[in-house]
Amino acid sequence: MDKILNMLGLMRRANAIQIGETNTGSAVRAGKGKLLLLAADASDNAKSRAQGFARGRNITTVSLPYTKEEISAAVGVSGCSMASVTDLGFANALMKALSEAVPDAYSEAAGEVEERLQRAQRRKSEADAHRRNKRLDEQEFTALYKLDL
Repeated sequence: MDKILNMLGLMRRANAIQIGETNTGSAVRAGKGKLLLLAADASDNAKSRAQGFARGRNITTVSLPYTKEEISAAVGVSGCSMASVTDLGFANALMKALSEAVPDAYSEAAGEVEERLQRAQRRKSEADAHRRNKRLDEQEFTALYKLDL
C-alpha cells in the first residue's frame, strides 16, 4: 500500500494531480481531471461535492483506502480529502496498483481507466497518422504543381 502513497507523491512532483476541493473542482470542470480520488474518512459534504463535480462528466470516482492524514503526508498538503489525477497514464498506473492491492474494490474502476487510456492512445496514433498523410499529400501536390509550370 505504501507504493500507492508514493505514487501520489510522485504525481504531485510531476504536477499530474490537483489537490483540495477547489483545485479538484476546477480541474474536473475544465475537463482535465481523469480520476477523482476521495480519502476514506472524507466528510459527507466532501463526498457530495465530489459527486457534484463528477455529475455529467466522464470521470471515474474512487474512494482510497487511506485517511486524509496519510494522503496529506504523501502529497505534502494538509487536510487533503479530495484530489483529481490529471494525467491518464498516472491514473492508469494508480488504478492498477490499487486493483492489485484490493482486487474486489478496485478492479472495475481500473478496467474503466484502462479502457479510457487505450482509447486515448488509439486517438493519438490516428491523429499522428492523419498528420503524416496530410503532410505527404501537401508534398505530392507541391511536386505536381511545380511539374505543370
